Amino acid sequence: MNDKTDETTAPKEVNWLLTLICSLLAGTLAIDRFLMGHIELGVLKLVTAGGLGIWWLIDLLLIANKYEFKGVKWK
Repeated sequence: MNDKTDETTAPKEVNWLLTLICSLLAGTLAIDRFLMGHIELGVLKLVTAGGLGIWWLIDLLLIANKYEFKGVKWK
């Protein structure tokens, strides 16, 4: 996969509460990953229905704890 985020690119500011709500309600549709700008992972999560629920749950917990995803700055 081609990761377009590197040290020279400023992280994308993402609303934490909006992402958390989207992850809770539509996490298996990968809305949270698309909001964070992780398009490739979002498509993969979408076609696997949130990793059969496992990926959805892990992302929900990570977002709830404000995990520092690569290229994401929580606001």
